[in-house]
Amino acid sequence: MRWKRYLAIVLIILALTVTACGTKQPEIKQQSEAVLIYNLGTEPEILDPAKASGRPEITVMAALFDGLVRYNEKNELNKGSGMAVDWAVSPDGLRYIFKLRQDAKWSNGDPVTAGDFEFAWKRLLAPETGAEYAYQLFYLKNGQEYNSGKVTADQVGVKALDSYTLQVDLASPTPYFIALTATSNLAPLNKKVVEANPDWHKAVETYVSNGPFELVSWQHHQKLELKKNPNYWDASSVKLDKLVMTMVESRDTELIMFQNNEIDIGENPPLQEMRKLISEGVATVIPDPSTYYYIFNTSKPPFDDVRVRKALAYAIDRKAIVENVLQAGQKPALAFVPFGFSDASAEKDFRVVGGSYFKDNDVSEAKALLAEAGYPGGTGFPEIEFLYNTNESHKKIAEAIAHMWKENLGIKVKLVNQEWGIYLNNRFQGNFQLTWSGWGPDYPDPMTFLDVYVSDGGHNETAWGSAQYDGLIGRAKLSGNSKERFALMHEAEKILMDEMPIMPIYYYVNVTLYKPWVKGVFSPPFGPQQEFKWGLIKK
Repeated sequence: MRWKRYLAIVLIILALTVTACGTKQPEIKQQSEAVLIYNLGTEPEILDPAKASGRPEITVMAALFDGLVRYNEKNELNKGSGMAVDWAVSPDGLRYIFKLRQDAKWSNGDPVTAGDFEFAWKRLLAPETGAEYAYQLFYLKNGQEYNSGKVTADQVGVKALDSYTLQVDLASPTPYFIALTATSNLAPLNKKVVEANPDWHKAVETYVSNGPFELVSWQHHQKLELKKNPNYWDASSVKLDKLVMTMVESRDTELIMFQNNEIDIGENPPLQEMRKLISEGVATVIPDPSTYYYIFNTSKPPFDDVRVRKALAYAIDRKAIVENVLQAGQKPALAFVPFGFSDASAEKDFRVVGGSYFKDNDVSEAKALLAEAGYPGGTGFPEIEFLYNTNESHKKIAEAIAHMWKENLGIKVKLVNQEWGIYLNNRFQGNFQLTWSGWGPDYPDPMTFLDVYVSDGGHNETAWGSAQYDGLIGRAKLSGNSKERFALMHEAEKILMDEMPIMPIYYYVNVTLYKPWVKGVFSPPFGPQQEFKWGLIKK
């Protein structure tokens, strides 16, 4: 997830890439233990389940933790797939009783208990934690109230009835609640370890987890090393002895390493090689129900004017971007929620039912809106600063969009790149005018996208808020009627696109390089970038 070097260096790398692409590398994998090397692409910002929110961090934690449930190799959620061996739901859908397995242990040998879940979930909600993902537990009775300081922790709807029984009380029926418990943010935490050392997650020596792998080495900005967790309840299903995650940011370097058998899985093929790698079957294209978009900081001029935001959104050619820049079958995004989510009628797609909210490359309307905002032909419009983390695709997309804005509207853009952690911090603090974002689903429902942009939401970095939007999302969450719930979500999305605090650009696909000896690793539609539990090396 990074890139940009001086021109001469780029030319050298590109030359090496072309040479490597033309050389057939031996497809062999010889080693005494089963070691899989995956390029994570960046240094994780944090490995605390309560505070992590990026895809790289969640991918690491999915290998380290098990929640109440876990997606299996068929992308299914079953009883017994994680810490919960069984559960019962009350007739009104408000109370869940989870029975936990009694053979689960932490990597330090401690038993995993219902109390560890109660502790972790209340910690996620606690105001002092400052978790961006706290809203994932606003579904609990008094969850939001506790997060806002209105009630105490003992009033929150999660309670360990005994060591292996967890009672969960919801504020309203939530049809996707079980799927929500599969997310890394809702993983349990070893209460004894965390309370003894608030910085437990910063050092290998103090890191304790309950998943298929355990953390054994962290060379910052270089690699993470994970090994099979011998205390894992399902250790017999884990065939990999070691999982190494490198942090190579350059797409060109990643491809060279892949061709030289230095990594087994890479997810960032160079854009200029994309079509060739796909056509040759070297790269696998996987559907990904996620959206790539730009975030406007609506608290800063000129983006405090909705006419400006909409003018910029209308004045780009998304079709040209996906066909000429990305080249992997992505689709132009003319709404926020991507394809791939059922509507009220399960056989219908939410995006198909909702349709598009604006036209691609509508330059005439963009010019009219910009003139109405007081900038005819771009006259007097200040230079825009676009913030991004160092990454080839972000830069090339931004360059293409900057060119379109200059040609169509007479607007200039300055590109500013930063290292991943610094970039994320500036985004969270609102230290930007315009930046990029990508959002992928945490669970299989359109709400996983739409509740992101409620006022003061943990991931709402736009400074935009709408009481009407909040009301619709709130009513949708409380509704027990499927038809009404989806109608409310469609109405909310229309407001989001009319106000345009975010500018959708395209719907993702996942393009991954897998070595032929890698089996059982897959990219799930929800959660981590890759699922490694069932991975194996088959020579």
